[in-house]
Amino acid sequence: MAERAAEHSFASAFPIPAHLIGQVQSRLAYVDEAIQTAAISEDGGTVRLELAGGLDAAALAALEAKVLQVVEEMAKGALPPKVEVLEDHMARPVPYAEDPMPELLARGEVSREHTGIYSLGPLVTRLIEAFERYFVELAAEFGAAPQRFPTLISAEKLDRVNYFRAFPHSLTFATHLREDLHVINDFAEHTHYEEAGLNAPPESFSRIQALLSPAVCYHYYFALADKPLPGGQLIATAVGHCFRYESSNLNTLERLWDFTMREVIFVGPADFVLENREGGRQKVAAFLERIGLAYLVESANDPFFVGEFRKQAAFQNAFQLKYEIRARLPFKDGSLAVGSYNYHQDFFGRHLNISLPDGKPAHTGCVAFGLERLAYAFLCQFGLDPAAWPAEIREVLA
Repeated sequence: MAERAAEHSFASAFPIPAHLIGQVQSRLAYVDEAIQTAAISEDGGTVRLELAGGLDAAALAALEAKVLQVVEEMAKGALPPKVEVLEDHMARPVPYAEDPMPELLARGEVSREHTGIYSLGPLVTRLIEAFERYFVELAAEFGAAPQRFPTLISAEKLDRVNYFRAFPHSLTFATHLREDLHVINDFAEHTHYEEAGLNAPPESFSRIQALLSPAVCYHYYFALADKPLPGGQLIATAVGHCFRYESSNLNTLERLWDFTMREVIFVGPADFVLENREGGRQKVAAFLERIGLAYLVESANDPFFVGEFRKQAAFQNAFQLKYEIRARLPFKDGSLAVGSYNYHQDFFGRHLNISLPDGKPAHTGCVAFGLERLAYAFLCQFGLDPAAWPAEIREVLA
C-alpha cells in the first residue's frame, strides 16, 4: 500500500525575489525523488513541499538542506532582470475563459498515456495542422530549405556544445540491451513493469551513445559542423519531436515530455541572423493579430540547470538573446510560452567549427514554436467549438 503524502513547510534562508519564484519552484522538482509537489509563498519566504510519506528526521533535514542549496545558488544576490517587452496584446478580448483540459479528456480528444505523454484526437490534431500550414508558409517566405531530422541525437555531439552542463535535468536517454545472449534471455523471461518502472537491472543496458533530441535546430548545426558554410548564409526549416523531462512540472498540454516543435533556422553573419529573426517576429505578429490571440513578447532565458542558472541567465538577459511569445491562459490568469525568437551569437559556430567565408565563426538563430502548447493556448482562449474560432483558422480547416 502506497505511503500517504505528507506536507512540510519551512522558511527560506532569505526571501526569494519575486521574479525568480516560478523558476526556483520549477527546479525544486529535481531536488529529491521524495518531492511530489513544491510551492513558494508569494513573499518568497516560505517553501512548501508535498512529500512521499515515511521520511525520518534525518532524511527530512537532508532534503531541506538540498532545497536551501538550490534557493541559494539561484536566488542569493540575484538582481532583477531587465525585461524588454516587444509586443503586448494580453488585453485582447477573447471569447473563452475555461480550462479546456477536462473537456478534452472527457471527449477523448486527449488521452494520457503516462506523465507528460499524451495522444491527441482529431480536434487538436487538425488545429495543430492549421498552425503547421501557416509555419510552412512562413518558412517559404524566407526561402527556407526543408529538412528532416531524426528523433535520436548524438551524445558525442551534445557534449561538444556543453548541453550536459547546461540542461542535465531535462535529458531523456536512449539505450538498448547489451549484446549478450544471457542478458537478453533474462530480460525476455523476467522483465515486467512495476510501480516505479521496469524491474530490469541497470547493468542489462548498454552505455549511452544517443539521447532523444531536446531541440530541432541542433541537428542542423551538427550537419554543418567542421566545414565552411555554403554560400556564407543559410536558412532552413524543420519540424520534429523534442524531449525535455520536467518531473512533477509535467502537467496537461502545458508541459509535455514529448512535444512537437517547428523551427525556421538562420545561419550566417550576425546581421543576417538578427535581421531575419526580427523579420520572423514581424511576420508572426501579423498572423497572431489576424487570429486575435492574446499574448505578449518579452525577453526571457532558457531553463538552465541550477549550477549554471545565474551566470547563463544573466548573459542571455544582458544581450537580449531570447524573446518568448507568451499566450494568455484566461482560466488561471496566467500565461504560457508557445514560441520564441532566439539568437545564439557565434556559440554553435565556435563549438562546431562552422566558418564563414572570412574564416570567422558563423552566428545562428531561430524562430521556434511548440505546436501542442500553441494549440492548447488557443483552445484556452477560443474554446472547443470550431464554429466559434477565428475566420483565419476556420478557412484553413475547411
